[in-house]
Amino acid sequence: MNKIGFVGLGNMGLPMSENLLNSGYTVYGVDVQSEAEAAFEQFGGIIGISLPNLSKLCEVIITSLPSSKAVETVYLGEEGLIENSRPGLLIIDTSTVAPEVNQKVESAAKRKGIEFLAAPVSGGVVGAVNRTLTFMVGGPKKAYDRSIPLLQSLGENIFHVSEKIESGTTTKLINNLLIGFYTAGVSEALNLAEKSDLNLEKLFEMLSVSYGQSRIYERNYKSFIANEHYEPGFSLKLLRKDLGFALDLAEKQQLKLPMSKILFEMYEEAEQKGFGEKDMSVLYKKISQQQATIL
Repeated sequence: MNKIGFVGLGNMGLPMSENLLNSGYTVYGVDVQSEAEAAFEQFGGIIGISLPNLSKLCEVIITSLPSSKAVETVYLGEEGLIENSRPGLLIIDTSTVAPEVNQKVESAAKRKGIEFLAAPVSGGVVGAVNRTLTFMVGGPKKAYDRSIPLLQSLGENIFHVSEKIESGTTTKLINNLLIGFYTAGVSEALNLAEKSDLNLEKLFEMLSVSYGQSRIYERNYKSFIANEHYEPGFSLKLLRKDLGFALDLAEKQQLKLPMSKILFEMYEEAEQKGFGEKDMSVLYKKISQQQATIL
């Protein structure tokens, strides 16, 4: 397992692929953006390989892609990974997509004798850089066991959820549904605190040793809100996308989630107002601006 392909060299994929290089693997990188490939090449990666040839060169291919559509194109297109792969190849998708996309890719992979794992991650860009990602893996246990040395080069919390291919994705969607609630709660609570003339830094100090503490509060406040810096670690539009997948899953399970529906609409409105490309913590700023407009 020395030759690794990596497709998707964005905010998450680039540091992950760099960590593989630093772990001694030979890594071939592919991205639709030439700038991303150039950055990967500077770290010592190999570029200029097409998807069909990547499948022939490598023993394992990892993908980190922004949408269900991108995953379907990369995996299921005529020039994609499945169509041009050989039996025995292991492919690991770390993207967060609709669960049915996991199922479609798994079916196509099985027909070609390819091992496939759906392994979405949590931990953000910081986790990708620091090798502290959490992997939530769905798929055959045999393929999971084969993947462990590789995943341990990328993260520190590796979980095999079950052999059901979409089980890791379902876990990730539940995780991100909670993140959506926490981020909205932090945004509204801090706006209330500010309007009440509370010092936000002092408030953080007190709530950090109270039940109001959360990792999202710490992340959103210390890394973004306190610095008025909203360049994305995890963009608002990606969180909105994942909330939509969670609601779709609930609908298929004939489960009503009224608060989650309101939450989704809040993020959808923020994206429509132009906040989508910023970090999810920018919801605080959107609420603040909204209050200023009302006044």
